[in-house]
Amino acid sequence: MMTLAGMFGVTEAGISQFLKRQKAQDGSTNSQRTGRPQPIQDSPPLRSDGKFFLNSPSPPSVSTVKRRLNAAGIMGRRPVKKPLISEKNRAARVKWAKEHLNWTRQDWNKILWSDESKFLLFGSDGIQWVRRPIGSRYHPKYQLPTVKHGGGSCMVWGAFSGSGIGPLHRVNGIMDKHVYKDIFQNQMLPHLRAMGRGSVYQQDNDPKHTSLFVKDWFKSRRVNVMGWPSQSPDLNPIEHLWEELERRCANKRAKNCNEKFAQLLSEWNQIPMSTIDTLLNSMQRRCQAVIDARGFATKY
Repeated sequence: MMTLAGMFGVTEAGISQFLKRQKAQDGSTNSQRTGRPQPIQDSPPLRSDGKFFLNSPSPPSVSTVKRRLNAAGIMGRRPVKKPLISEKNRAARVKWAKEHLNWTRQDWNKILWSDESKFLLFGSDGIQWVRRPIGSRYHPKYQLPTVKHGGGSCMVWGAFSGSGIGPLHRVNGIMDKHVYKDIFQNQMLPHLRAMGRGSVYQQDNDPKHTSLFVKDWFKSRRVNVMGWPSQSPDLNPIEHLWEELERRCANKRAKNCNEKFAQLLSEWNQIPMSTIDTLLNSMQRRCQAVIDARGFATKY
């Protein structure tokens, strides 16, 4: 059972349950059967390297392997894309989550959440698949690690707070620290000041966000910046706001970036306050999920 569990990436209890089901169907796990025995092996990529079938006179076909995997409840699935999180950053994520676990809605209302996102004019970034047991969608070994902004046709910077949707700004060209500073000056700062005393700006730890140039700018404008654990998009509710914006523009094609940004801005301004409420009210659950996952990526 230990060997099978390792091959399938499931627990020994899962293998035991499978064998019990087989026993109930066949009368015995070792019952004599006519014809070719049904093999339980790993998926085709492992077959090709000969690791498990090197000495087998008649290796099973790919279709047989797939049927046996499906019978064991290990279906072909798309891997969820989540950041690859280092041990150091996992510890920082848990620490941050514990510090903010008991924040109230009034506390979260003081935060101006921000991020950048890219939107394709049409099409997708492609689909990949992974074979995993049922209930293991967010297990780290079945995730597809990603890094932000692997290209695209229209990049935007946006922000929101407890009072509603904030500015959405199109980024032209390469977004370096100087472009970022201009966004601060003309987009972020007026909105942050309008939120009142005690307001705090949130950003991730992208190098251009944490450069000495940007830090000096924050200090000179007396902008309070929230401490943020690296590789933590699941703690930033604006990520779900990008998903909402993507859904709203899903059936709209654009000929160029100007047209795409016009579509994005129109839909952005129509996102209701109820969506903002849902996102901010989820913060305690997000923090608890990170704690429960010991810092690994969560479903958020």
